Amino acid sequence: MKLFFQTTILLKERNIQINDPEIIAQTGWTTGDLLDALDNTPLKNKNYAIASLLIGVNNQYQQRSLDEYKSEFSELLNRAISYTGNIKNHVFVLSIPDYSVTPFARNYDIAAIAREIDTFNAANKVISLNAGVHYIDITPISREANIDPTLIAADGLYPSGLQYKKWSMMLAAAMNRELK
Repeated sequence: MKLFFQTTILLKERNIQINDPEIIAQTGWTTGDLLDALDNTPLKNKNYAIASLLIGVNNQYQQRSLDEYKSEFSELLNRAISYTGNIKNHVFVLSIPDYSVTPFARNYDIAAIAREIDTFNAANKVISLNAGVHYIDITPISREANIDPTLIAADGLYPSGLQYKKWSMMLAAAMNRELK
């Protein structure tokens, strides 16, 4: 959530007219959870200037199948595209960050987590690029936390404000190019 609010601030600083973000997904949700929420509580507004999608880490964490993720991610991406009036270059997908470098993951197989994150990201990248939307790879920044602990929040799992800021700068730059 911080990511999208920080991105909005950066865009407003560049004199881009943009409303505050409407955040749908909640912490801990899988792609299935987001689809259920969209089905059960449809959006009030289905005409957005831009849409972004960053989801999948909980699919990996909960050991959901890659096939399920691909199917549900594709559905979510198609909905995101429709919410922008089918303006594909106004849809921005962000890769899944890698939590294997966090203190939280110490008691897990961190190599397996990183491999699985890479597999999920390979899938969402192919789906995104085939759909003609923007794809922003934030995973390398998340992995910098392995050597820079300031990128991890005090809880030992979530990204810090600094890491969100780095992601926001990437997202805002891409959005700025489309919204000018």
